[in-house]
Amino acid sequence: MNLVRTAMLLAFLTALFMAVGFLIGGKGGMMIALVVAAATNLFSYWNADKLVLSMYGAKEVDERSAPEYHGIVRDLAARAGLPMPRVYVIDSEQPNAFATGRNPQNAAVAASTGLLHALSYEEVAGVMAHELAHVQNRDTLTMTITATIAGAISMLGNFALFFGGNRENNNNPLGFIGILIAMIVAPFAAMLVQMAISRTREYSADRRGAEICGNPLWLSSALRKIAVAAGRIPNEEAEHNPATAHMFIINPLSGARMDNLFSTHPDTGNRIAALEAMADDMRQAVQPQPSTRPAEAAKAGRKSRSVPPTGWGRGGSEPPKGPWS
Repeated sequence: MNLVRTAMLLAFLTALFMAVGFLIGGKGGMMIALVVAAATNLFSYWNADKLVLSMYGAKEVDERSAPEYHGIVRDLAARAGLPMPRVYVIDSEQPNAFATGRNPQNAAVAASTGLLHALSYEEVAGVMAHELAHVQNRDTLTMTITATIAGAISMLGNFALFFGGNRENNNNPLGFIGILIAMIVAPFAAMLVQMAISRTREYSADRRGAEICGNPLWLSSALRKIAVAAGRIPNEEAEHNPATAHMFIINPLSGARMDNLFSTHPDTGNRIAALEAMADDMRQAVQPQPSTRPAEAAKAGRKSRSVPPTGWGRGGSEPPKGPWS
C-alpha cells in the first residue's frame, strides 16, 4: 500500500512540476520540466538518503565510536525485526532525529549531538524506536523523495523570477500573470505536499515506536524535551533546507507549532496525550483480573508487572545523562 501511495505522490509531484514549467515557459517549459522531474525522481530513489545526510554533515558511527547509542539502535532493530540500519550523528545543538533510506535494507537513522546529550537513555530509545517505526512502515522512501522533489519545486519559484525579468520570453501563455502564479504556487504546493505526508504518519510512528521500545512514556518525555529545546535552539542547516523539515521527529524550523494546515508536524501536545493514553491502556491491560482466589490474584500480579522491555535497558531510575560517549 505504501508503494502505491509513493507512486501516486511521485505522479502528483511530476504533474505539479510540469504545470509550473508550463506557466513559466509554455509547452517548451513543460517538456523541460518533465525531463527534469524524471531525472529528479530517478536520482531521488537511489541517492536522496545520501543527499539529505550530506546536507546535515551526518557522520556514521559504530560500536567503537558510540557504543551506547549504537547499541540502542541495534537492540531496538532486533526487537522490531528489522535489519540493522546505518547509524549517524549530526553535529547540532538542537535535539532532533530523523530516518532515511529507500527500504529497511538500506535505511539510516541520525540523531543530533544535542539529543544524545540532553536526553536520558530511555528517552533516546523512545526517539530511535520512533525513527525505526518510520523505517518499518516504509515511510522513509516517501519522506526522503518528497524532501528532494519539494525542494526542486520550490526552486522553480526562483526560475520564475528569472524568466519574469526577460521581456522577450514569448513562450509563457499567460505572460506576467503566469510568472506570478508560478512564483506563488510552486513553493506553496510543495509545502502542502510535505504537510499531507507528514502529519498522519507521525502519529502512526509514535504508536509503533512506543510498541517497539515497550514504554510510550519514554517517547512522550522525549517529545516534551525536544519541543522545548527546538523552540529556543536554531537549526541552521534545516533553515537553509526547509524542504527536509518534515523528516525530523519535531519540526526543526522556527514557528509552526499549531496543529493546523500550515504545520509540518502534528501538535506536540496532541502527540504526548496520545502516548500517555496508550501507556494507560497498557497498564490496564496488565492489571490482574478480579479473582475469588487470593493466591491466584497475587500470582497474576507478579507476572504482569514488567511492561518495559528487558535485556537491553539500564533499568532503575532515570539516568542523569544520555547515551553519548
